[in-house]
Amino acid sequence: MKNLVFFFLYFSICNLALAQAMDESSQIRSKADSIKELYYASGEKNLDHLASFMVYEANPDSLLKYGKIYLEKAQRDSLDNHLSSAYSMIGYSYKYKGDLSKALEYFFESLKYAQKSGSMKAQGRSYVTIADTYSASKNSQNAAIYYRKSIEVLEQESDSTSLGSAIFNAGDEYLKLGKLDSALLFVERAQLIFQKIDFELGQAYCLGNLGMILAEYGDKLTSERRINEAVAILEKYEEYYPISVYLNYMSNIYLEKGDRISALTYAQRSLDLAGKYGLKDQISEANLLLSNIYEALNNSTKALEYYKKHIQYRDSVNNIQAVQEMANLRTDYEVSQKQAEVDLLESAATIATLRAKRQTLLLYGVLVMFILVGLLAIGTFRRFKFEKETKKIIEEEKNRSDQLLLNILPEEIADELKIHGKVKAHRFNSVTVLFTDFKSFSTMAEEISPEKLVESIDYYFKEFDRITDKYGLEKIKTIGDSYMCAGGLPTENQRNAFDVVQAAQEMMEFTKKPKPEGIVPFEMRIGIHTGPIVAGIVGVKKWQYDIWGDTVNIASRMESNSQEGKINISGKTYEIIKDEFDCEYRGSIEIKNRGIWDMYFLK
Repeated sequence: MKNLVFFFLYFSICNLALAQAMDESSQIRSKADSIKELYYASGEKNLDHLASFMVYEANPDSLLKYGKIYLEKAQRDSLDNHLSSAYSMIGYSYKYKGDLSKALEYFFESLKYAQKSGSMKAQGRSYVTIADTYSASKNSQNAAIYYRKSIEVLEQESDSTSLGSAIFNAGDEYLKLGKLDSALLFVERAQLIFQKIDFELGQAYCLGNLGMILAEYGDKLTSERRINEAVAILEKYEEYYPISVYLNYMSNIYLEKGDRISALTYAQRSLDLAGKYGLKDQISEANLLLSNIYEALNNSTKALEYYKKHIQYRDSVNNIQAVQEMANLRTDYEVSQKQAEVDLLESAATIATLRAKRQTLLLYGVLVMFILVGLLAIGTFRRFKFEKETKKIIEEEKNRSDQLLLNILPEEIADELKIHGKVKAHRFNSVTVLFTDFKSFSTMAEEISPEKLVESIDYYFKEFDRITDKYGLEKIKTIGDSYMCAGGLPTENQRNAFDVVQAAQEMMEFTKKPKPEGIVPFEMRIGIHTGPIVAGIVGVKKWQYDIWGDTVNIASRMESNSQEGKINISGKTYEIIKDEFDCEYRGSIEIKNRGIWDMYFLK
């Protein structure tokens, strides 16, 4: 549970936890940019700016870039405290990239210099980052060891929030290890600390974990009371994801103990909550739980219904495996049923044969032989028919999964992923990137219902998808109300700039058309730039085809420097398309962190 709330970075954990709870990601991004500006304004001499940058930056590439700069400057001046922070900064970049082994190397280096500097705060931070990484790699044994080391150090400091969080995390790891007594001891201690400093959200997580521990002990009533107390607090802070996690956990506990009615109640409650707030992971988990519960209740129809819903919410790559598992489960179940029928018939035939031998051995012996041959023929035919139908179901589900995979990855990339299990990054010398953004989206989002907002965004983006397909462009992703696509990949072509400009025109025209009732009318800006990029996928789950490079940043700046109802293109794109499209020169305009660029409005 700790990964949902407690993140130990370099500066105040309270400020960062509050920022995360409020979901003010744009403010954090702005803060990171401000720190960069302060650093360069100081003549790149103030290492404290680089240290504080780690708190607000979540982009692993940016963290790695500035972390190496930080490390080089700290090594030059032999500053142990800054060396510890620099190694920690690089470690976080690798952790965010999913390379936990590499992250641990840098976190241990960070610890070494923290110990040399004599800073107890830095040592405590280093132990926590090491413990967090072991926890992320499912190594609860080592995670618990390093959380305890961090506790020994943090007990000498005055930071009660960090101390309480480290104690809570240690208890969480002991719970994973099944050491209930230790888990209970640590979580109760953390709860006392959070009560003393009036950290209500921390108390809620302690109550939730206490509920899970008590459920493992078999104390159903007290467990439910603790979980409900935690849920009441978490709802006040709109922390719905951990609520759903707790409910699913309780459902699993009662299912394992054979209390299927309680398990069903918790799982249904979790599904209702996850569905209300669009928590796809928990929707998937709750549906899987309900499927297992109904299977235990011998309601195969309901079990299959919820299993199918579970599949719909899993990411498409894992979905292939899920379909195969479902088919195997159905095959095993039906084969066992048919085998039971055959066994029963054979048993009945055997009894009849024994009785027949007492009367007329020869006559009934021949009759039994015919019966057995008939049963064998019927069984063989049914098995053949069943296997044929099962194979058809598996094939249909596999085709559906392949189609889902093609919805998030280009066909060439999907084929490479299925063949090799990974995708190599590719460099493209000339790709045209397009960004869109709606005017006053954040303000309007506060004034209209979530349902109406999502329906409106879906209305626009569905049409953008159609236009993107029409011109052979690749949709990269959507970020809030921003839509990003590119031309010239995954297969390079010489007309990508023209295709992107035509698509931009159609998108802009669509936003100006009359809207159906209930759809919010938005004004839109568009920015376009052409240049080299690197494309590929990263990580080991929830893959997404993405692009990186300065071209992407400049295209984004073209959009932010555009105007409502206008398509703003860079000078480089203009030079490519100027013979076929009428453009209006805007002049040379300075863009943030990128210097001065020529810009043109497409007429």
